[in-house]
Amino acid sequence: MNPELSVVIPVYDEEESLPELTQWIRRVLDDHDFTFEVIMIDDGSSDSSWEQIVKISNEDRRFKGLRLNRNFGKSAALQTGFRATSGKVVITMDADLQDSPDEIPALYNMIVNDGYQLVSGWKKVRRDPLSKTIPSRLFNYVTRQLSGIKLHDFNCGLKAYAGTVVKNITVYGEMHRYIPLIAKWAGYTRIGEKVVEHRPRKYGRTKYGFRRLITGFLDLASVLFVGRFRQKPMHFFGTIGSVSFLIGFIFTVKLFGEKMYSLFVSGVPVKRAITEQPLFYLALVALIIGSQLFLTGFLAELLSQQAVSKKDYLISEKIGFADEQFITTVPAPTRSVR
Repeated sequence: MNPELSVVIPVYDEEESLPELTQWIRRVLDDHDFTFEVIMIDDGSSDSSWEQIVKISNEDRRFKGLRLNRNFGKSAALQTGFRATSGKVVITMDADLQDSPDEIPALYNMIVNDGYQLVSGWKKVRRDPLSKTIPSRLFNYVTRQLSGIKLHDFNCGLKAYAGTVVKNITVYGEMHRYIPLIAKWAGYTRIGEKVVEHRPRKYGRTKYGFRRLITGFLDLASVLFVGRFRQKPMHFFGTIGSVSFLIGFIFTVKLFGEKMYSLFVSGVPVKRAITEQPLFYLALVALIIGSQLFLTGFLAELLSQQAVSKKDYLISEKIGFADEQFITTVPAPTRSVR
């Protein structure tokens, strides 16, 4: 029987926080009589995080662990965790104790009772320095305007999903910041938001720096492009290629027209040959670029028709799982919190 809740926690060098976090989760979920599983994905930690996960799982088999072969990044950890879930509702949260497990029942209710397919946490009161909060607000504002999704905190690790959502989206690279947008492109448009508590970091140090702001906008451009043109790449490449080819063709006709007019109508010879005019080379470049973009569109259309399998990351160890494949059929949620 599938559990009501799957909690997915990416872990990277969080050995100190794991015992406290898992005890907190167990207390909250047991108090609400949930059937649940907690899946911790060790993303190539260099400390004893995996040993802590093994210890926790041996004490309570509802807590499971997957260990990636090396550090692939948070998106890879989440994607691996999503494949392993079997819950009707899936909760994601960070392992650093800055996300409160006390928020889980309310998030669950928003999925089950309020009809949302995805609910994102909003850390309205941040416990971070200005060097982190100001770039974050800028990033969220730009993402909100470009994506059309009215969320205040796209990068909040505390999110809730209907189980079917995580089975039908693919998270890769650093795209975990844009899971709401990826879900929207996949047709899951009932997206909500909940103000959640942001606790100060108790152990360790942040894994993110200023570089995230730059890469974040590059990833945003990538996911917007892929989401809009993944099923119809010819609309993008073909349009630009057609315009380029048309411009080159018009200039070519103009040059040859002037040449023919001077030879057969006016009788006044053109001072320079066609190949000596800069406009000829501009027209030639436009024709070549247009043709290449058009062919690129055709190739992209062919590739888009092929089934693309979800990327599997290398798992070196696991605990709490049977040997069968992780992907399961997820029924619709039917229960409310007491």
